[in-house]
Amino acid sequence: MKRDPNVIFEGSIPENYDRYLGPAFFEPFAKDMAARLQRERPRNFLELACGTGILTHRLRDSLAPTVRFVATDLNPGMLAFAQAKFRANENLVWQEADAGALPFPDGSFDAIVCQFGLMFVPDKESAMCESYRVLNAEGVFLFNVWDSMERNPIGRIAHETISSFFERDAPNFYELPFGFYDADLIRGLLQRAGFKVIETSLVTLPCHSSSAADLAIGLVRGNPVATAIEERGVDVEDVIRAVSVKIAERYGAAPVESTMQALVWRAVHE
Repeated sequence: MKRDPNVIFEGSIPENYDRYLGPAFFEPFAKDMAARLQRERPRNFLELACGTGILTHRLRDSLAPTVRFVATDLNPGMLAFAQAKFRANENLVWQEADAGALPFPDGSFDAIVCQFGLMFVPDKESAMCESYRVLNAEGVFLFNVWDSMERNPIGRIAHETISSFFERDAPNFYELPFGFYDADLIRGLLQRAGFKVIETSLVTLPCHSSSAADLAIGLVRGNPVATAIEERGVDVEDVIRAVSVKIAERYGAAPVESTMQALVWRAVHE
């Protein structure tokens, strides 16, 4: 089955994602998520969609070295980039895996954690069911998803600016990360998977970047939208400049200070 090009993070994407988007978007939420998992006191846990290892690093540093940790991602390029950040002796197993078809036995883990990954899983119901299956009794599933684009202004600026270059068939990448925020829908998926105790919280954090120019590089070259732009015959550098200008118009050229909002979920296996 052909994969959706919007979920293929390969080539130079991992490096640009990590360098330009990591500090602005993912480090603040990684700190929040690591603190939440630490309170659960897992003996072994699984990370889904680890990306370039931003949350992975926080988790490994915040938990005891004896805690067994398996980090997975579906994109080999992201997984390799993440793995290169770690030493061989850090009690951390790396494995390419699809969240919708996990290669682990039933009841394998005390906890599962996923930062901004479930939005990219095509079959979200299967991902919820698989997470329930591989958790043991009283195991905890912790994950976050972005709130709507209206609540994440930098993402909205990127999407609208990119779309302005196209009269038709504009790249729709940003509809994916900011399109899985319906709390009733997510709760229903968790309940059908078997989870009974389900909690959610809305978290708003500062979004900081050293400059609009750097942030624009990440917003265009740090995800598959750059490939979609090139395929449609538009100069990616022109788009990056336009995104930078729009961000600077609203927040200034350097530094950039905004806010971002996500829903954090905690579901318990019973």
